[in-house]
Amino acid sequence: MASGAAEAAAGVGPGPGSAGAEPPALLEVTATAQFEELLRLRARTLVVVHFWAPWAPQCAQMNNVMVELAKEHPQVAFVKLEAEAVPEVSEKYEISCVPTFLFFKNAQKVDRLDGAHAPELTRKVERHISSSVPPRATTERTKEDLNSRLKKLTNAAPCMLFMKGSPQEPRCGFSKQMVEILNKHNIQFSSFDIFSDEDVRQGLKTFSNWPTYPQLYVSGELIGGLDIVKELEASKELDTICPKAPKLEERLKVLTNKASVMLFMKGSKQMAKCGFSKQILEILNNTGIDFETFDILEDEEVRQGLKVYSNWPTYPQLYVKGELVGGLDIVKELKENGELLPVLRGEN
Repeated sequence: MASGAAEAAAGVGPGPGSAGAEPPALLEVTATAQFEELLRLRARTLVVVHFWAPWAPQCAQMNNVMVELAKEHPQVAFVKLEAEAVPEVSEKYEISCVPTFLFFKNAQKVDRLDGAHAPELTRKVERHISSSVPPRATTERTKEDLNSRLKKLTNAAPCMLFMKGSPQEPRCGFSKQMVEILNKHNIQFSSFDIFSDEDVRQGLKTFSNWPTYPQLYVSGELIGGLDIVKELEASKELDTICPKAPKLEERLKVLTNKASVMLFMKGSKQMAKCGFSKQILEILNNTGIDFETFDILEDEEVRQGLKVYSNWPTYPQLYVKGELVGGLDIVKELKENGELLPVLRGEN
């Protein structure tokens, strides 16, 4: 009886009064203790948690996607958790926008997906389900397709780093050291998380004839791994091989002047990823004034640097002709005072 009560409390069992009924396709967590209990009870299965918000329409859409996935994969626990209603869990796992999806195995976080990307969510679920199953023999056609894809990826940016994790959250010591070296030398690079795609992870080893990660490419050509990059740094050749990034202050000046009215926010015009950004979008859309947006969640350097550049610690931030107007509260005041339109037109 005690075990059944615990399962019901965690939202993972049928609970009293529903003998013989199937458990809900999508579980709901409303408290920290309930979340921890669910991870404990479902330790042997894959748990996919959707951090959502009722004000974001894309979250409702992704909940529907989760319901369909739950029908297709009954062995997986699909959970929804309102991010702002359970702040302890959201803060612990650094949830800064919705929708965000976390994947757990053995009560440990093993993967993450930010944004409403239904195809990628489906791919990640299927990949984690099949991760313990040996891959089927690859056909020649599949090899050709993979090699074509790898060629495009290695040429996706002048300097491409294939690593474990992201520059903001490296998931191995070697990747962390590589990112630190590139950043120290102000090298402009894009990255690919090899944990996000097992085909790329395994295929690139053969494609490059290099068995380990990270791997650094310049103009589509392999430079090497961490040891090679360290040698290039010591010989002072690294700066001549890799493209330099513009200085941050210069980059921020260009970005804030990219359009007459620039909004730095969490998300985009089409999909705000926080309540404050959603509110300011609604206000600006009602003015009829053209404006551009920049998603600070996509660029950690801009996200942190702009706070110092503008001496404004929070987002969203609104700029007119390169000058900071302020955040949501300032924009609300200007609207109430009838001053917003003149400011946006650059008259004040």
